[in-house]
Amino acid sequence: MKTFSELGVSDTFVKALKENNITTPTEIQVKSIPFLLEKGTDFIGQAQTGTGKTAAFGLPLLQAINPDSTSVQALILSPTRELGQQIAKQLFRFTKYVPKKIFVESVYGGAYIEDQIRALKRPTHIVVATPGRLLDLLERKALNIGSVKTIVLDEADEMLSMGFKKELDAILSQTHGKRNTWLFSATMPPEIKAIIKTYMSPTAHRIDSERLNVINKKIEHQFVVCDPEEKTDILLHFLKTQGANRGIVFCRTKAGAQTLAQQLVEKNIAADAIHGDLMQKERDKVMRAFKNKKLKILIATDIAARGIDVENLSYVVHYQLPEKTEYYTHRSGRTARAGNSGLSLSFIHQTELAGLKGMARDLGFSLKEVHR
Repeated sequence: MKTFSELGVSDTFVKALKENNITTPTEIQVKSIPFLLEKGTDFIGQAQTGTGKTAAFGLPLLQAINPDSTSVQALILSPTRELGQQIAKQLFRFTKYVPKKIFVESVYGGAYIEDQIRALKRPTHIVVATPGRLLDLLERKALNIGSVKTIVLDEADEMLSMGFKKELDAILSQTHGKRNTWLFSATMPPEIKAIIKTYMSPTAHRIDSERLNVINKKIEHQFVVCDPEEKTDILLHFLKTQGANRGIVFCRTKAGAQTLAQQLVEKNIAADAIHGDLMQKERDKVMRAFKNKKLKILIATDIAARGIDVENLSYVVHYQLPEKTEYYTHRSGRTARAGNSGLSLSFIHQTELAGLKGMARDLGFSLKEVHR
């Protein structure tokens, strides 16, 4: 078993990690950190959500920063404001004991750009950004990336599935060949492979899914065969068995998520929905309530759930199976985080069984049927 010190992480960061109860490196950290510290050249890491990717790229980034310079030295792109804020917060925690302060700024859409432009005028070493907002800032010349040595694409597949292809192309065409690119993705669809081929070195260091489990082994995968009209009652029964445990229920459509949330509220269950029709202010309100444990259940669509990271979620329920195999990976990764175990439960019609078994085969997990 490796320690962070053995991986090359400096004592000041190790001390902060211990204070945050991060003592044993995860598989992605063991396989990434030494290379990123020593070489830091183009890197491709395939790793499931919740496996400690932020520390895997964040610690080498922080260790390479020159705090005496006031210029931006690293860029981190993330699909959502929630994930961006989370990354910035975690990096801030890691820097608690550094002798000279390292400044991290998070910028994202849905907030006043003028405020963010003002913030970027202060010394800033690392910028964490959503692709659209970063492009806005670059076009306004509010951000100088001339001194950037590394650009990190976190949850790259999520960024593409959320429609950021054009923005990524615009950003990467500016940074291509001038700095190192570190790409992290839970899945490797053709669009990601195209980005790798276009913008990254053919000799980029790779950690492939064959050597790194894509699906977290601490997640138990169960399914219930039922008719659509039975799902709400089965969900209510499941929630009773869960007591105070909290989780996320996934629906395919905005209307489905909203309807299910209303049905649960009518049954006196503390639930709410997040979906694409919500204003950012409404979304923030729902997420605050969920993180503060005022809500027991969050009902979410696949796109709306991007970047959500709430600690100690016991389960995810696939009220409807996802449209794509990689969505199953993202959904399931919301539970069993930070070394905990979790449950991924699918409600399926008999006709969907072959599709679910196909996902299990492709992603390498075993399924257990639960009988009502």
